[in-house]
Amino acid sequence: MKQRTKQNSNREYVNMKALPASEQPYEKCLEQGPEYLSDAELLAVIIRTGSLGERSIDLARNLLFLLPGKRLEGLFEMSLEQLQEIRGIGKVKAIQLQCLAECCRRMGSQKCHREEKLICGHPGSVAAYFMNRMRCLEIEQVLLLVLDGKNAMKKAIVISKGSFTASYAAPREIYYYALKHKAVSIILLHNHPSGDPTPSRDDIALTKRLAATGNMIGIPLLDHIVIGEDRYISLKEEGYLR
Repeated sequence: MKQRTKQNSNREYVNMKALPASEQPYEKCLEQGPEYLSDAELLAVIIRTGSLGERSIDLARNLLFLLPGKRLEGLFEMSLEQLQEIRGIGKVKAIQLQCLAECCRRMGSQKCHREEKLICGHPGSVAAYFMNRMRCLEIEQVLLLVLDGKNAMKKAIVISKGSFTASYAAPREIYYYALKHKAVSIILLHNHPSGDPTPSRDDIALTKRLAATGNMIGIPLLDHIVIGEDRYISLKEEGYLR
């Protein structure tokens, strides 16, 4: 096949079949398995076609370079509009990539969920379960975890979604849902969009009010966990809950 140059005015979309067999991710996957594909090759399989004058593998490499952290995980942080700002990524490709990210998010959450009943009482396991869901949010979100007598999570309830810098949740509202869903105990989580999970004065004050309320009505607050960028802080581990 005659190679086309950038100067050629008759440029067209280049797909996987235009690549030599040794460079085709499909062929490599069939022969060696998907675990041997690079991050760029995996993206190229999803993207399928390139843009004008650019192979799909090159488009995938450029996309990977522009993702936050220059890694696949950066897809969690990209909006539909941000993806479409990348040359060669139109609406369809952007939707495909967002759906890929959502599939990964759900599979990770479901995998953790199968083990949650055994380890829900440990701050690290709770943080790991919600990390992908919450660490990339651009606004603060407060979640209430309703637990049964074995510290197993019965339900996760979104209590509030705040501004870019703050979110508010009243003890009355939190314990309304705790009573409604017959909680034996509860855990509170919220994220810090800045990526720094260090609890604020408001976080500490809310924790103490919730703990006092829970002790009075017999539904103790087991922990308040703040989610950051791949990090978390447990206010129980920090000594704010006895």
